[in-house]
Amino acid sequence: MAISISLLCAVARVGGFQLGGNMTRQLRFVIVLLSLATMCSAQEGLTVQRKGKQKLPGAEAQKIYASACAVVQREFGVIRPVMPRMTLVLGAANNQVGFDEHQIRLTKWDRGAFAQGVVILASSDIILDRRMSLVKRALTWADATVDAKQFGK
Repeated sequence: MAISISLLCAVARVGGFQLGGNMTRQLRFVIVLLSLATMCSAQEGLTVQRKGKQKLPGAEAQKIYASACAVVQREFGVIRPVMPRMTLVLGAANNQVGFDEHQIRLTKWDRGAFAQGVVILASSDIILDRRMSLVKRALTWADATVDAKQFGK
């Protein structure tokens, strides 16, 4: 399944269509292309690594990743897709989230802990983006206020 999706992703990135052809056919091609591009971007966001003989969650991890990202996107009212790159490391020494490395480290597969890690990393990216905007707004507001004593002079 991964090979066929990877192949489709490559086709979607390279594909094109001829001008002046059947408009319905071209429209269908564009719809398929956009669908494939969405699938590809979702797939590229999550990487799974395992240490030892951990069972790979594969499709379940992708599904939880996509759902958790969609929940964060909706909760924060973000228009653009929220699908940050992150790595799930199975077989880690303990369960933890590595913010700098964008890693979710689990001793063994735990769908609840994984979903929590995805929500934490996805929401921290949004908050980080918004933090600078809030800082600029705070400084603008501070510069826009005038002490009433200055008007009395």
